[in-house]
Amino acid sequence: MADALSIIPAAVLRNLADKLYEKRKIAALEVEGIVKQLTAAGDHEKISAVIDLLHTEFTNSPQANHRKGGLIGLAAATVGLATEAAQHLEQIVPPVLNSFFDQDSRVRYYACEALYNIAKVVRGDFIVFFNQIFDALCKLSADSDANVQSAAHLLDRLVKDIVTESDQFSIEEFIPLLRERMNVLNPYVRQFLVGWITVLDSVPEIDMLGFLPDFLDGLFNMLSDSSHEIRQQADSALSEFLQEIKNSPSVDYGRMAEILVQRAASPDEFTRLTAVTWINEFVKLGGDQLVPYYADILGAILPCIADKEEKIRVVARETNDELRAIRVDPAGGVDIGAILSIARRQLSSEWEATRIEALHWIATLLARHRSEVLSFFDDIFDTLLRALLDPSDEVVLLVLEVHACIARDAPHFRRLVVCLVHNFRVDQSLLEKRGALIIRRLCVLLDAERVYRELSTILEGEVDLDFASMMVQALNLILLTSSELSDLRDLLKRSLVNNAGKDLFVSLYSSWCHSSMATISLCLLAQAYEHASSVIQSLGEEDINVKFLVQLDKLIRLLETPIFAYLRLQLLEPGRYLWLLKALYGLQMLLPQQSLAFKILRTRLRTVPSYSFSGDQFNPTSSGNPNQILHLMPSGSQILEDGDKNQETGHAHNGINFAVRLQQFEHKRLQHRMHAKSQMQSWNSTSSTLMEEVQRPEESRRPSPVTEMSRPPSRSSWRGPG
Repeated sequence: MADALSIIPAAVLRNLADKLYEKRKIAALEVEGIVKQLTAAGDHEKISAVIDLLHTEFTNSPQANHRKGGLIGLAAATVGLATEAAQHLEQIVPPVLNSFFDQDSRVRYYACEALYNIAKVVRGDFIVFFNQIFDALCKLSADSDANVQSAAHLLDRLVKDIVTESDQFSIEEFIPLLRERMNVLNPYVRQFLVGWITVLDSVPEIDMLGFLPDFLDGLFNMLSDSSHEIRQQADSALSEFLQEIKNSPSVDYGRMAEILVQRAASPDEFTRLTAVTWINEFVKLGGDQLVPYYADILGAILPCIADKEEKIRVVARETNDELRAIRVDPAGGVDIGAILSIARRQLSSEWEATRIEALHWIATLLARHRSEVLSFFDDIFDTLLRALLDPSDEVVLLVLEVHACIARDAPHFRRLVVCLVHNFRVDQSLLEKRGALIIRRLCVLLDAERVYRELSTILEGEVDLDFASMMVQALNLILLTSSELSDLRDLLKRSLVNNAGKDLFVSLYSSWCHSSMATISLCLLAQAYEHASSVIQSLGEEDINVKFLVQLDKLIRLLETPIFAYLRLQLLEPGRYLWLLKALYGLQMLLPQQSLAFKILRTRLRTVPSYSFSGDQFNPTSSGNPNQILHLMPSGSQILEDGDKNQETGHAHNGINFAVRLQQFEHKRLQHRMHAKSQMQSWNSTSSTLMEEVQRPEESRRPSPVTEMSRPPSRSSWRGPG
């Protein structure tokens, strides 16, 4: 210290601490001259003493003017050292860097100025302090004082120039510092960081692309900044990096894919678009590197397919198609279970387009990797069943296609139908709203006969008789009206002359007995008119209720549709189809006369001709009114079953034992009657209990009803109608 005081005159030291900038500047020039002389003499020991004096007595002083003088003095000393400055930087730079955080804004300003002058002298030699300088500049870029910010920007530009020229800059040491700062929200700091990323990326010798995963997330963060300028700078930097990726032979797609997947779900529209665009390019370029990330990428893309922004939807769909077009083998690392899990989760999406694409993925995986998908069958089956409740018809149809693809195997088919019936039982609104759509589509995809046989087998032993009746009625209506089931109807029409038709009739009959009207409909469809008449005759009082009449009304209307055109044409030959007439008259007798269905059927029966048209001959069927046909039938006579010319008389036709079938029907109707009585008794019991609970307080104040009833009636109560 003593040496330094003897080297620098006291007047110079006083001026260096003066409050006036001009005096401090003059003193600094004096220090510069002194250091130049010492440098020329090679006396570095005294130079160190001077620098130490400026540090301890000035930059560490509690007086702001002393600190300002110390900073300008250090810069002057560096200028005096010139080419020899490098060996003293360890003394010069740290005090200046410490001053960047001074409480006095003017001191911070002079620190920027001092380091600027030092950097101009030493250039690349001060790269060893780059991380500390970068850290200081990062903070000063957001300084509260505009002058300090301006000085920091000036210094920043110089440092960038020096770094781009230097071959000593270590990108490996810098990246951790950059990564640490990338999530800062201050707009000035963000501009500072993007500026540095852009500059470093422009240097051919610096491989910023290799370190892109370290700061990519931070750049995406900036895309949603409130400042348009920052968003633009970040987008420009990302666009440049994406172009470099396209031209680079080796890129770490995996780490970046993880970042992009998260950013694709950003609430910011521009961020989502950029992320999806990057993912699209990655899918095209990444190849095998992206195999472990297929599920994550799919999870990011599927929601974007339904994005409110059209640009995002377009890119997401293109990416989805690209991803699905890639044919990879599970042995190659593709996690089928993970992809299925993503698709299953997206089936709960609020967006229809996303749910549809999720189903397309499940169908694609089933087509390509059936055995692997079926190994996860239990994980997806319940979700697929719940998807049948989807409000979108398109989604439901796709779900059914997936179900049908799975159900190609017999065990899965059985489970599907059982679970479907269970769902209809648990949620009867599903049967009402979606039942027809589901059954019709499954009949197309899985063979109508197979589906109806399985449903009939399940419903035959159904414990819930009310549900069984409702389900059978629904199936019967679908059978009678759906164009998809025309082949099934044609097969049933040949029940009396065809073994396959007979087997189907018998298979359905056992469960159709749950509904009287369904049984009658089945018999009319199978042209088993004698048996239809027997079923109608067997109906008891308990069977003919409001539900029955509603179903009968539907049947009468269906008889007027093209499906039953063959039946109406058979009425042209009443002599041959007497049992058909008897069955139709039987139905008419069950209908209320004022109902529209009664009038429709009566009008139809009135059109039955009095002659049977057979070939070129008119064969009289009765002596007048065709309504006398049935009256003229001999009691107990054996009449051929109307649907078949060549069958034998009796109760068994083509192997169908109709006597047994009638017993089966009557047994099932008895079960339903007993069930209805049980329900009524239970309801009456509950109602009585409730009435007693309600009336008990009031009845306690009334005379006993038994007493009232035991009294003889008054004279007035015996008065007659007169």
